[in-house]
Amino acid sequence: MVLHRKLKVAVIQACTVAYRLDETLDKLEQLVRQAASQDGSKLVVFPEAFIGGYPRYSNFGAVIGSRTSEGREEFLRYHQAAIVLDRNSPALLRLESISRDTSTFLILGVIEREERGGTLYCTVVFISPKHGLVGKHRKLQPTASERIVWARGDATDVNVVEASFDVPGSEDTQVTSETFRATISAAICWENYMPLLRTHYYNQKTEIYCAPTVDSRQVWQSTMTHIALEGRCFVLSACQFARQKDYPEDHPVDVDPLKARDPEAVMIGGGSVIVGPLGDILAGPLLDGEGILSAEIDLDDCIRGKLDLDVVGHYARNDLFELVVKTTS
Repeated sequence: MVLHRKLKVAVIQACTVAYRLDETLDKLEQLVRQAASQDGSKLVVFPEAFIGGYPRYSNFGAVIGSRTSEGREEFLRYHQAAIVLDRNSPALLRLESISRDTSTFLILGVIEREERGGTLYCTVVFISPKHGLVGKHRKLQPTASERIVWARGDATDVNVVEASFDVPGSEDTQVTSETFRATISAAICWENYMPLLRTHYYNQKTEIYCAPTVDSRQVWQSTMTHIALEGRCFVLSACQFARQKDYPEDHPVDVDPLKARDPEAVMIGGGSVIVGPLGDILAGPLLDGEGILSAEIDLDDCIRGKLDLDVVGHYARNDLFELVVKTTS
């Protein structure tokens, strides 16, 4: 019997290396190794679109009724920075190797492309150090102009992922290590404003609710606290932090194309945070730069919190309200 379910977790606040895949993978490996060695983290969350990049201020030359040749070239470059998620994908094999070598479970935002075809998805992958890729979630509804370059996810990947973690044994037993399971979900950026998706995850008993994002507004902190309180779960939100210098030199840096460039000007402002099931801030928010937040979480706190609120249990009114989820696309 496992006497406790405590786990060291981390969120990474960092950005893509100017759409260069190999250098971004090198950066990812360095950050994972740092989180594992310095903080002992066994689960690490990266921001939305960390692999592939978030094309802030890009319009890809598209207006209603017309597209430009320059925009098509920009899309080609963006497409080439995305990764394929089949078993022969060199990028996926590298990610699985990093997870395995560091004994770290990874939740990571990527831009996913099809092996043959031009469609892109904003995706989160779940990578186990024991089993490799164990799940993925495609963003169900890209926000506003994101719909120009990202397709929608569907019902095939809105399930939680169960992961096992090894922890040191108790001093009261002769067991050197024990294993427990945790339930993990991911909602990408403004998917967190979709109440029915949140409820679907609560129905599946999510304990570690991951929120990869690029939303660096101050109000995002209120959203993360609300979800933790509502779902009685741990919320791990990882946001990118990026300056103009982190993007290619010809990348737009403002809605005003005539605005002067400033390499140090902030493009995405961070705000990564870890929140407990009762709304207590365990780490962060991290502002003004890249970095790593870590915390030790006790998953039994999710049950302690449900003494007075279980929104899909004793605090639900199933006689009045019903959530129907289409499990096939």
